[in-house]
Amino acid sequence: MPVVLDTARVPSADRAEYWHEAVSRTFIPLDVALLESAPVPATITSHSLGAVQVSLVQAGPQRVERSAGLIARGGEDHLTLALQHRGTARLTQDGHQVELSPGTFAISDAGRPFAKELLEPFLFTAFHWPRSAGSLSEEDLRVLTATAFDTRDDTARLVAGYLECLSRSAGSMEPALASWLAVTALDLLAVLAYERRGRSVPDAPEAALATLARVKDYILRHLGDPGLAPERIAAAHYVSVRYLHKLFRFEGVTVARWIQCRRLDMARRDLARPTTGRVSVAAVAGRWGFVSASHFSRAFRAAYGASPREWQACAATGALADPRPAAPAGR
Repeated sequence: MPVVLDTARVPSADRAEYWHEAVSRTFIPLDVALLESAPVPATITSHSLGAVQVSLVQAGPQRVERSAGLIARGGEDHLTLALQHRGTARLTQDGHQVELSPGTFAISDAGRPFAKELLEPFLFTAFHWPRSAGSLSEEDLRVLTATAFDTRDDTARLVAGYLECLSRSAGSMEPALASWLAVTALDLLAVLAYERRGRSVPDAPEAALATLARVKDYILRHLGDPGLAPERIAAAHYVSVRYLHKLFRFEGVTVARWIQCRRLDMARRDLARPTTGRVSVAAVAGRWGFVSASHFSRAFRAAYGASPREWQACAATGALADPRPAAPAGR
């Protein structure tokens, strides 16, 4: 079910305070100053797609600021991508200032101060996630942060199109599918960072990236099949195995490693669910395509620093800490 915050029924005199609290509660601690004497009604409609929160935000002119003091209050590990639909915005971070108009998007990093001015009524979709959920390196983030991506550019248009489709379907997808597709969205941002840094596949970017996105979606839909292999994946997409490996070299990781990371992530989620407390480690391993429980246990410990049984026990007692992410190597 979506979470909807609406100021329409809030008295005009109280809307500024209500909105400030709503924005900070939805995203991260922020200072919000409304730039109108009689604030118009504003809304935030949010859905959860695994680790990614998708929020449609509509409001009147305002200024939003993230100071060092607010960073100390929490949320510093989060990133937010804003895809502008209506109105304009000015984002300032790390000494860079970018202008956002409809059809453009930019990323802000909650771990460093930033400010955003929206000087007219606006509508945008915000994608908000912890950095541990994706595979972006610090160098990637420096390239992506406070950069305006214009959808007239081939790669940015592909990323924006995927994000728009994801946001439109957010309320109707099964949780597992939503989580998988959100992972693909974060991977596409890594591709965008690679291209911005000058590392690109020696093919037409749009065609290569579109193929890569389709391949990843296929893998996510077949994660539970232990027979999932590069030969089968390549055949399903009418490309050679060599070309498939070439696409994943662009990602900085092998096909097999990418598959294993996704399987480990889904198995970790299953083990942490209260309803699966009595499910055996072997059953979880089999559900996500691992050929043996022993292989699964070794891979799980290497990724998260604990065995699957230890992880399951900690989840049952509520003593579970944030995991060390099973991020692909090579970045």
